[in-house]
Amino acid sequence: MYAIVELGAKQYSVKKGDIIEVEKEDAAVGKDIKLARVLLVSKDKKIEVGTPYLEGVSVMATVLTPTKGEKLISFKYRRRKSSHWKKGHRQQLTRLKIKDIEVE
Repeated sequence: MYAIVELGAKQYSVKKGDIIEVEKEDAAVGKDIKLARVLLVSKDKKIEVGTPYLEGVSVMATVLTPTKGEKLISFKYRRRKSSHWKKGHRQQLTRLKIKDIEVE
């Protein structure tokens, strides 16, 4: 059994026991959260697709830890003008463990 959920502007394919990294969530470590925006669920080789979301389907997850993503470098250079800049960025992430996919 697996599901596709939408968190922020991204979609994640999840199944029970998976650990995923999503954009920062405002939840305490160890707290359970309910992901209600489920786009697709597959159960016993039967697939249900929402328009856009499925009603009566949710994914329960536990917040494990806040983390940071890989460092990204942005560099801009203009030739012959002594003009350049370099910036780094690390995205704030939250690690979630999928507990259960609930289908009513």
